[in-house]
Amino acid sequence: MSEERKARLAETNFWDELLALRDRQRAERKDGVQVIKQRELPLETNRQGLMRWYMHPEIKDTVLSTYMCFEQEIPAGSRSGRLKFQGGQVIYVIAGRGYTLLDGVKHQWEEGAVINLPLRRGGIVVQHFNDDPEKPVRFLAVEPNLFGCTSVDRGSGFEQLEDAPEFRRPAARG
Repeated sequence: MSEERKARLAETNFWDELLALRDRQRAERKDGVQVIKQRELPLETNRQGLMRWYMHPEIKDTVLSTYMCFEQEIPAGSRSGRLKFQGGQVIYVIAGRGYTLLDGVKHQWEEGAVINLPLRRGGIVVQHFNDDPEKPVRFLAVEPNLFGCTSVDRGSGFEQLEDAPEFRRPAARG
């Protein structure tokens, strides 16, 4: 296999490929979105809950793709899904109050707080809770877009451990 791979690799000029990639990226970003407005984003209901995606590895029309950025809303008295992932995420609480379970440890927060989810080799398990029975929580989460260079698992696994209560799997079409 080693000789076959070497021969296959020898068929490509990787420097030229790098320059071609640069040119494609420049063309893709030439008219890229620089200002992303909340009112122009759909509210998605997924296994983590209610989210608006500002930047995502599959959103290709923004100038930058180096971050993943979303706003999450947790209805009054509800919670997000529970997730195991690498960590390395920063969250700014826009509105509301609640707490985060990080590897089983409870961390209280309120509007204006910044939550710093640690980056851990084996990953972290995290779930967010809105403990206000009347008002929703809204927060903005940002993390580096490592998916391209390290895959979605990012070395520690990426597993949905529990769905948010608001999530309803669409009926199968048949």
